[in-house]
Amino acid sequence: MFDLPLPVHPSTALQGFAPVFAVGDTDLSHPFALTLSRRAPADLMSGCAAPLVLARFATLAEAMQGAIDHAEGIVPDAPPQLLAILDRDQRLVLAGAASNHAVAWCHPVTSAAEARGVVTEASQLRAQAGRATAWAEPDLARRLRHRADLLDGRLVDPLWRAFAARALQVAA
Repeated sequence: MFDLPLPVHPSTALQGFAPVFAVGDTDLSHPFALTLSRRAPADLMSGCAAPLVLARFATLAEAMQGAIDHAEGIVPDAPPQLLAILDRDQRLVLAGAASNHAVAWCHPVTSAAEARGVVTEASQLRAQAGRATAWAEPDLARRLRHRADLLDGRLVDPLWRAFAARALQVAA
């Protein structure tokens, strides 16, 4: 499971991170939290890999719009950022990759069988990333890990699967 490249270089700054915006607020009574994944090796090793809450929203539509607003603040050459919308119980509602002023949403799995297939494929990609790291191919390893993270973004909580799928249809 641990396929981090060594040596681990400290990384405290988020690259291409737009400042926290005033679209949402920090009212903890709002059920949807727009979060940014912290996947830097230093964060993973230190146990600080909990997602950074950018803002909280009253509705899923507002949270999706907040993600788009966040994407508009990302510098053009920055790597994609993994955003996730979580409910108040920290369950995944929707995830996507933000870059180039847009968000590419991950379509949720539709069944437990599809979820198992996604988990298997993501695990295989992470294993390939570990081998790429051992072969001194850090760019390939980074791309493989990013693809695995995008697959993980499809693993929406079963409670939210149909709702998230419908929200994506309405948004399209």
